[in-house]
Amino acid sequence: MKVLVINPGSTSTKVALYEEEREIVKTEIAHDIEALKKYKSIIEQFDLRLNAINDWIEQNNINLKEIFAIVVRGGLIKPVQSGTYLVNDIMLEDLRKGVGGEHASNLGGLIGRAIGDKYNIPVYTLDPVAVDEMEDVARISGLPELPRKSQSHALNIKACVHRYARENSINEENLNLVVAHMGGGISVAAIKGGKIVDVNNANQMGPFSPERTGSLPSMKVVDLCYSGKYSFDEMKKKVVGMGGMVAHLRTNDAKEIERRIQNGDKKAKLVFEAMAYQIAKEIGRMAAVLKGDVKSIILTGGLAYSKRLIEIIIDMTSFIAPITLYPGGDEMEALRDGALRVLRNIEKPKIYS
Repeated sequence: MKVLVINPGSTSTKVALYEEEREIVKTEIAHDIEALKKYKSIIEQFDLRLNAINDWIEQNNINLKEIFAIVVRGGLIKPVQSGTYLVNDIMLEDLRKGVGGEHASNLGGLIGRAIGDKYNIPVYTLDPVAVDEMEDVARISGLPELPRKSQSHALNIKACVHRYARENSINEENLNLVVAHMGGGISVAAIKGGKIVDVNNANQMGPFSPERTGSLPSMKVVDLCYSGKYSFDEMKKKVVGMGGMVAHLRTNDAKEIERRIQNGDKKAKLVFEAMAYQIAKEIGRMAAVLKGDVKSIILTGGLAYSKRLIEIIIDMTSFIAPITLYPGGDEMEALRDGALRVLRNIEKPKIYS
């Protein structure tokens, strides 16, 4: 059984073809940041990304008639339980509307269905960004009309929890962890009994990242919104897409920034270290949620390959718990496995409504 996996990220789209568990081909399609700037919203990138994937399919001589299932990274839909879902018309409508906000993963279901409908292939998603296991006390903010919402890189966070439990022969129901997914956006989650009981919303809170502002001084944000300098759409893009390292250093490429640091760029060094500092501080906050009962701190995502970043975080947080490194992410394999469990009738797909 062949499975096609599609995983849209903020500046790239990962695609892979598997036959059962065997990887046939896997690629990360990079999208030019200047080209992405031209779009006012994530949804407007649909044609650009779909065309890039169709080109990849053609270049790799993939016969879509042989595909048993397409599985995509889930987006900002309404809050759902963890699990594998059929991408139905109701979900597509919510993805188009952006009911939970804007995120590159919103394109996953739309692109998957565009391909799947043409060849009569079922499309699934697994542990979308909207997975909500948050405790009620964590939902309260300083304004009742602005509750905190559970939105995170749940797919990789959950994959890391499964992996740690499997490798250490621990039942997930007895497992407390802090997991920091560090990529284009950064999610730091408190895991209690295998569930994400608290997490910063990577689009709106927590550490700044390669392209997101994270938490900001709220009164200064109000001033900026009413300064007359920026439109509504421009302000949204400043916060998600053009914030963080992009705003400070005009790039979201951590490798490029580390090269600048090596060449003596003091500003790049300070900004990079500030991001690591904020990640470590957020880990400390989530450790407090778990009252210090933390089996391990897991560092994952693309930024976990950075030795410089990891050293700073370890120096600040290793007193809490041992550090476990899962650099990159198991997202593609996790998506594949979710589809295979459905194809093998191990689990039934959940229906979004």
